[in-house]
Amino acid sequence: MLDITNYIINDFKPFDGNETIDSVQNFFSDMTYSHFPVVSEGVYIGNIAADDVITFDNNKTILDYRYTLEGFFARTQMIWLDVLEVFAQNHANIVPVLDETNAYVGYYELNDIIQFFHETPFMNEQGGIIIVRKATKDFSMSQVAQIVETNNGKILGMFLSEATPDSVQITIKTTLGSLNEIIQTFRRYSYEIVSDHQEDFYIQNLKDRSDYLDKYLNI
Repeated sequence: MLDITNYIINDFKPFDGNETIDSVQNFFSDMTYSHFPVVSEGVYIGNIAADDVITFDNNKTILDYRYTLEGFFARTQMIWLDVLEVFAQNHANIVPVLDETNAYVGYYELNDIIQFFHETPFMNEQGGIIIVRKATKDFSMSQVAQIVETNNGKILGMFLSEATPDSVQITIKTTLGSLNEIIQTFRRYSYEIVSDHQEDFYIQNLKDRSDYLDKYLNI
């Protein structure tokens, strides 16, 4: 299994709280980072945002604006999905990493975590994608898995790709095989099929009947 901590980098040292805003502005002018970590006396104290820095007095220090620092971070033991959630929740392309003692270790870049995702079986194994929707109160992840597996499919990954108070949308990747049987079983269990499939004989049959009816009515 790939170890996400292999993606921790230290290309740039974190800012010291006593650094001037002028130096921080110069850093962000050359980089595309949304944020960057800050330490004070070697202790992580938060992230300074590139969008905020442009409004600051360049003669002051970071500590003068400590109240604006954003305190998000990842732990070294966090799995990649949890790390990706930290990126998403904070609209950041960089996340500092702390160990279990709260010591600063380095940082993750969003592109590296996306690359990690691309190396998982969900992305690099051959298979078919099925997207289904069902009422939230009737949804069961175990039922989704059962439907796939009872039709001789093997799940390579699945996740909630959309959720509202009324319904959830589930994206499933399965090994190539009897996608049509899986799709029809989902329908029998009242799942709406969101994705389009050439293997979906039910839709093709409806289309053929509709075409036939149109021809009949036009006679």
